[in-house]
Amino acid sequence: MSSGSSGRGKKRSRAQANGSEEGQSTSSSGPAPKTTKSNANNKLMSTSLKRIQKELAEITLDPPPNCSAGPKGDNLFEWVSTILGPPGTVYEGGVFFLDIHFTPEYPFKPPKVTFRTRIYHCNINSQGNICLDILKDNWSPALTISKVLLSICSLLTDCNPGDPLVGSIATLYLQNRQEHDRVARQWTKRFATGLEARNSINGSNASNGNSDSNNVSDSNTPSPASVS
Repeated sequence: MSSGSSGRGKKRSRAQANGSEEGQSTSSSGPAPKTTKSNANNKLMSTSLKRIQKELAEITLDPPPNCSAGPKGDNLFEWVSTILGPPGTVYEGGVFFLDIHFTPEYPFKPPKVTFRTRIYHCNINSQGNICLDILKDNWSPALTISKVLLSICSLLTDCNPGDPLVGSIATLYLQNRQEHDRVARQWTKRFATGLEARNSINGSNASNGNSDSNNVSDSNTPSPASVS
């Protein structure tokens, strides 16, 4: 009798012990998802940082024609870029400044690139946003910021009125190319050379931040007389 009771007691003790261990295992597994997510984010950030450092070294040694780019300060995820207006275009002689923001998901997601210097272009609006397929749906991790800048230079040479960001500029380009080019040259002279360009370097001429540029329509489509 006492032997059977002792055996049942041992079984209950083992079951209680197992239950306790399972409970500890269950409770200890609670914070694991957060830790896993944190580790994944850190790994992603590390991958992005290594890629940006690699691209910085490459673009410093071998920059694209008429382009330069590099960090604004100590933050490698925030860059500033300069593009010289392509020779033979309405933007020739202009110095255009752009902001480049890399996300922690780079290069698996595209960088955000915006013009700080005002430009009269059917694929670039008054906020500096750029309508370029590789910065959206056609982005690939195989692309680099050097290739992005080259694509933007190509867009300045040959705009795409078939997929405009500013419809009225595209319409003028298609219906009255001479007038379009005249206005574009005036914008280049006004915003991308001399004092306006220097203000862009200091960040005081971002999109709508300069009082002189506010005389131009926010839609980026002034009447021709307004820039003459």
